[in-house]
Amino acid sequence: MDPLHGWIQRHVTADNVKKALEGKINPFTKRPHSSQYQRILQGRRKLPVYTQMKEFLETFQKNQIIVLVGETGSGKTTQCIAPRIPQFVAYSDLAHSKGKMIACTQPRRVAVTSIAKRVADEIDVPLGKQVGYSIRFEDMTESGTTFLKYMTDGMLLREAMTDHDLSCYSTIILDEAHERALATDILMSLLKALAKKRCDLKLIIMSATLDAVKFQKFFSIRGNEPAPLFKVPGRTFHVDVFYTREPEPDYVEAAIRTVLMIHRAEEPGDILLFLTGEEEIEDACRKIKIEADDLQSDSVGPLLCIPLYSSLPMAHQQRIFDPAPPPRTPDGPPGRKLVISTNIAESSLTIDGVMYVVDPGFSKQRVYNPRIRVESILVSPISKASAQQRAGRAGRTKPGKCFRLYTEKDFMKELEEQNYPEILRSNLANTILELLKIGVTDLVKFDYVDKPAPETLMRALELLNFLAALDDDGKLTPLGEMMADFPVDPQLAKMLIVSPEFKCSNEILTIVAMLSVPNVFMRPPHLRKEADAAKALLTVPGGDHLTLLNVYNEYMTHGSNSRWTRDNFLNFRALQQADNVRNQLQRNMEKFDIDIISNTDMRVYYHNIRMSLVCGFFMQVAHREGERGMYLTVKDNQVVGLHPSCGLDTSPEWVLFNEFVLTSKPYIRTVTEVRPEWLLEYAGQYYDLRGSFPDGETKRALKSVLLKRKGNASDTGNGRKSQSQRGLMSTSVAQTAQGQPQRMSSEYSLIAGSNQSHKGAASGTSHPTSQQPHNASGSVKKKKKSGPYRGTFGSRQPRMGSTARGEDDGKNTVRSNPVVSTEISSTTTVDEVESALMKLKV
Repeated sequence: MDPLHGWIQRHVTADNVKKALEGKINPFTKRPHSSQYQRILQGRRKLPVYTQMKEFLETFQKNQIIVLVGETGSGKTTQCIAPRIPQFVAYSDLAHSKGKMIACTQPRRVAVTSIAKRVADEIDVPLGKQVGYSIRFEDMTESGTTFLKYMTDGMLLREAMTDHDLSCYSTIILDEAHERALATDILMSLLKALAKKRCDLKLIIMSATLDAVKFQKFFSIRGNEPAPLFKVPGRTFHVDVFYTREPEPDYVEAAIRTVLMIHRAEEPGDILLFLTGEEEIEDACRKIKIEADDLQSDSVGPLLCIPLYSSLPMAHQQRIFDPAPPPRTPDGPPGRKLVISTNIAESSLTIDGVMYVVDPGFSKQRVYNPRIRVESILVSPISKASAQQRAGRAGRTKPGKCFRLYTEKDFMKELEEQNYPEILRSNLANTILELLKIGVTDLVKFDYVDKPAPETLMRALELLNFLAALDDDGKLTPLGEMMADFPVDPQLAKMLIVSPEFKCSNEILTIVAMLSVPNVFMRPPHLRKEADAAKALLTVPGGDHLTLLNVYNEYMTHGSNSRWTRDNFLNFRALQQADNVRNQLQRNMEKFDIDIISNTDMRVYYHNIRMSLVCGFFMQVAHREGERGMYLTVKDNQVVGLHPSCGLDTSPEWVLFNEFVLTSKPYIRTVTEVRPEWLLEYAGQYYDLRGSFPDGETKRALKSVLLKRKGNASDTGNGRKSQSQRGLMSTSVAQTAQGQPQRMSSEYSLIAGSNQSHKGAASGTSHPTSQQPHNASGSVKKKKKSGPYRGTFGSRQPRMGSTARGEDDGKNTVRSNPVVSTEISSTTTVDEVESALMKLKV
């Protein structure tokens, strides 16, 4: 008999659920429960939330929206939300019986895959069947079978672009809302509006901090009554917190010393160390392993070091749940497990057995300065809330210790109380493209949890306008509709769509894929000379984008061989991921019938690729200043140098860059040489020298090129208008029917008009290409503290985009255009920017 027979959706009692949980038959597979399930059930009964099952079900069934706060150790992520058998919502909602699903979002990919695997084990089903997950470029679900779907918040946002009502979901749970990720904030706004429209849709907003009061007020959709709050108490032991006496000059080295000290002197128990990224983590793992192996085996047990960061394959991520190693000898000291993680282990994942936490106090944050239009990922101080979350990772099963590698004075005076919402420090171009695709018509009055700075919205609209994604009314053009369908940044999407014009879509497809994955080049500290020599053999002198193309092609030529990548100091996992990304992007291109072709004329092979790059990244161009190898970014006049990793064998006069990097000084990274005439030809609207283009050497150089072009045109009697006069997009394209975009081919010009042609370009067959992860370029000045004291964090506070106003040395003017019809300078007021936005029909 079906264990769920007679149950009525959203009228299920706690007794019903407990009976099903403890039954012998799995109600979702109709098979007997495994012995592993029985073991997991015993541990689940001890969680605080299990004892609150009755209260939770009553609250869930009576309310459309719940704000749930779960303290550390409450089991909120894997117990309350959306798994089938062990998680209560699944039983109450019975979504599978109505052909619907329960969605549970997480901000990070690694949390999605890890939690989905754990929940599938708890429900006693194979991962990818009843319980599945969906992350960018990877879908582990089965249509018609999966009823509990874990996904990144970005994936749910993309689903809303095609299904505005999210009609396939009966309940949606947003986990880790307190982290205030950009996609999570946008989803909260969209779901609030959707809840008013769909009374059958239930929402659960889950937070680990008392920010929940803010969420309660925001989700007040019935009058002024706030959404109900459901608290799940934690089950933690006391944690002793220790601070350093003085600021640490090198937090990575200090962290390594602290870990080894714990291993030598403290009681048995696993260690969790927080670092900021893959390179730091792998380097620390290597150093700790070398030193731990040199310790006397009779005094300390073995130390197992496990890295954890987002780009690790799922199988490697699951190693964090492995037990500590056994003693070397029967009577020897016990082994210890060390997990070195990014901030994903703060609250998204729980690692049993951790007694010691080492917290240097830093994480990576994306920071955007709209005044100079640059975005960077900076190592920045964490908030007090994050520090408390990290400390709470210890003491899950017994009393623990947290070693903070900063002073108590720094903690009290330097750290912010809460995480700064990502929407206030991000480039919003891609977000606006998605919102317009979803159907949001008024970006100014849109119900944000925290409203972004008007200037940030203006800059995003400006970028999309220059990319020809928006028309004069701020609505999506046919090109913009297509760009929104690609799961990459707008500039990359534009490159993909226009690449057939240059007969190089096969190559651009590869480059975009390679720009979407982690760095493929490995440079171990102890083998730097060998790694540099191997990279030199793969480098294409004309630019780093071309080098990425060559690396992928060589990788495919060698049969995706891991040994070849190891011998050439290349990241095998990143190249595998690039191949997967390329395949999905190719399906996107095929959806719109975009030709995937290569140029067989080697005389213009790289030439055409570089022209295609200009069509996407013409706003990220720098001009060489003087003979010292320094560059000045176009319009924004930021003095930068070529990053040491750059493969250019000379210092070209004009370069296009993919990233703006702030280390000891500003650098541009992933750089390729371009010609100034291409900027005038394919981005004439942006490089209109007659408007408010800033005076300086860059403008004089471009004027010289323009005069030379006009002289040549006059000498030859060619009366064809230049691209700068015609604008970025042809009239024929701008007037394309408003419905489904037509077939994209080399005859369908999105760049310079229907009469644009490329001599010597010929179609060819597809051959492998790829790319690497794209980090939006950006530059941000560092925030100065008001007082004389500068401790651990004093010089590392990033300036947020919303506070950048008025801090430039001189006027930074942006050209007026149909969508952004105001100049933005260091004296522009918020009211002036908001007034300009209000004139738009967006």
